[in-house]
Amino acid sequence: CVTLDVQAACRDTTVTQELLKEGFHRDLLVKVELGEDAGGCAVAAQVRLPPGIYVDPYELATLRQHNLTKAVLFPDVIDVEAPEYLARDVLLLLFLEPEVRCSRCFRAAVPVHARYHRPAEGTGEALVLLESPEVLLCCCHSHLSAECWEPAEVDTPCSSDNTRPCQWHSPKHRPAYEESMLRVPVGLREHNSLVCALTLLTTGLCSGLILAAACKYGHFS
Repeated sequence: CVTLDVQAACRDTTVTQELLKEGFHRDLLVKVELGEDAGGCAVAAQVRLPPGIYVDPYELATLRQHNLTKAVLFPDVIDVEAPEYLARDVLLLLFLEPEVRCSRCFRAAVPVHARYHRPAEGTGEALVLLESPEVLLCCCHSHLSAECWEPAEVDTPCSSDNTRPCQWHSPKHRPAYEESMLRVPVGLREHNSLVCALTLLTTGLCSGLILAAACKYGHFS
């Protein structure tokens, strides 16, 4: 690895995130611009996903296999069928790729999915607050300025393909973070009785049709 020299006057690092597409299935795009040239160091973004949003570990494994996305989940076992009120927070470590025309710029995207929420009262949507990512830097055998960088409590290698632990660092002077808001469509509580009645009616009708067809065309000994 190449040493990354950071001056005592720490230069600003900026981080932005954007939710692309619409509906329950989105892409989370994270972009980071370092205050200095990365000099061959690994750059990552640590994202805390609230219970209302998740990354499918099976989909992530497929993307990693085709070298489309590099990321690690903590924990790595996630119940993708659980609703929002039965789920918990998940940490996503997203390894960023350098941009071609900017030596200090990095970006990466990963598919994320919204969970089903409880019916709400008076509104047809639930709000999921997505905190801004934490920028992390991993430079093997390098010396980062203690005034600008501090060790981060991240127990993972410098890349998703490596198994050797690495010491990650985060900037002491945090970038100006911006939170993102995901609006998830939900049912209305005042429609509960109507939905239950229609569901019961539809279930009874379909069961009756199946029973009638079985009696008419079935062969019973």
